[in-house]
Amino acid sequence: MTATEFIVGLADKVDPAVLEGVETNFHFDISGEGGGQYTAEVCDGNLEISEGLNGEPKCVVKTSNDTLIGVVTKKTNPMMAVLMGKIKISNQGELLKYAKVFGIM
Repeated sequence: MTATEFIVGLADKVDPAVLEGVETNFHFDISGEGGGQYTAEVCDGNLEISEGLNGEPKCVVKTSNDTLIGVVTKKTNPMMAVLMGKIKISNQGELLKYAKVFGIM
């Protein structure tokens, strides 16, 4: 699995009921092979993933393909990755609200 496959597949994995009444916008900037730039926009139960960095983000996540896949597969401790600078998060509070829903933590 690559970061691109994980991010693009988020819409199929997330229960829309969990996102009812919620609005947010995430930018994922993933370096390395298997990475890319993606926007995850949540609007009242609907999660749309698009290529590129679209709209005004409430949170920007920058990391490498290998680090994101390590976190998703539970081979990398997400907190250690953040502390070591392998993952940069512009608004950690916003990410923490959705990390479990997205399957990141």
